[in-house]
This record gives sequence, structure tokens and C-alpha cells, in this order.
Amino acid sequence: MKHIAENLLEIKAVALSPNEPFTWASGLKSPIYCDNRLTMSFPRVRREIAKGLAQLIKEKYPEVEVIAGTATAGIPHAAWVAELLDLPMVYIRGKAKDHGKKNQIEGQITNGQKMVVIEDLISTGGSVIEACVAAEQEGANILGVAAIFTYELPQSTSNFSENQIAFETLTNYSELIETALENNYIQAEDVAILKNWKTNPKEWH
Repeated sequence: MKHIAENLLEIKAVALSPNEPFTWASGLKSPIYCDNRLTMSFPRVRREIAKGLAQLIKEKYPEVEVIAGTATAGIPHAAWVAELLDLPMVYIRGKAKDHGKKNQIEGQITNGQKMVVIEDLISTGGSVIEACVAAEQEGANILGVAAIFTYELPQSTSNFSENQIAFETLTNYSELIETALENNYIQAEDVAILKNWKTNPKEWH
């Protein structure tokens, strides 16, 4: 969805800097930095994202019975989507609590309940895949993942494939570059640099 990419660029949830790369927490050098948590602060943008995710889920995962958000970034989007779809909502902690009932899923699920997990963005897919595995261990039937954005890194594709988990996103790195060029956020000569990073991020720069 190109308008979602436009929204992310407009509110600076996504920043592109092909000549002065960002350094991620992992140490990886990258020409892009994405912080979709900013979308919470823009009612129009968050509404469009919620509507887009709700429509995506209805099309791709029509049997869904419960919406789950990943802690913490996926939680607000899961809540808005669950409201639009009139479905139960839960959230999945990064790890089980070490006290009380030691829950990893907050909220109620029933055994075999068909779940879609919402994430804000996908880099390697590691954290949301872990969340899916944790939910399965507590009895959920994972239909797939729905996210706002993916960097389209080859590792994410292989990770989801290895774990046999489907995923869908509203927009992606390729569409973002195209949209950024059309709206003059980047220059034509930046496109090759940006595309090269996606192919081999560990050896870029």
C-alpha cells in the first residue's frame, strides 16, 4: 500500500540516509531506520494502518478468531485492529513472567483458537517468530503474522519459511524506496545504494 509508505515517510517514522548510515542496536550499518511506534502519535496514520491491517487479515486469514500483539510495539495496533474486527485480543510477552501465574500471553485464549499475530515491523523476523512459538505452546493455532513494514531481508524470508509461518505486510522496503524517490525524499543516485543494502546488509559499507 503506497499510501502507508507515504505516511511513514511523512511523519518520519522511516528515515532514509544512504550516505550517512544508521547503526542498529545489533551493530549493523543501515541506510534506513524505522520506528513505527511514532505512528501512535498521529491519529490519521494509525487509523489508516489499523484499517489496512484489518482488511489484510480479512483477506489473508479469514478464519481468525483472536488478534495478538507482540510486546510492546505490536500491542496498540493489535488493540485497534481487534476493535475493528470485533475480535478478542491478547498480547504476547517477550518472556513469561517470573511471578504469579507466569503467563507469557496476557488475555484469554482457548485451545486451538485461530490467531493472527501483529508486529510493527519485520527485520529478521526472530522476535515475532518466537512470539508465535510461545503462543503455540499455550494452545494457539497460528494462522500467520501481519505487520506494517518489512525490510525484506533474505534472512527474514528464510526464518519464516523454516518455521512454516506465513506473514503479510502493508508495505515493504522496495515500495518505500520507490515512494521516497517519487516524493523527493531521496535522489535517483541513492536508489542503487539502498537496494544494495537489502541484498547483503552484513557486508554493506
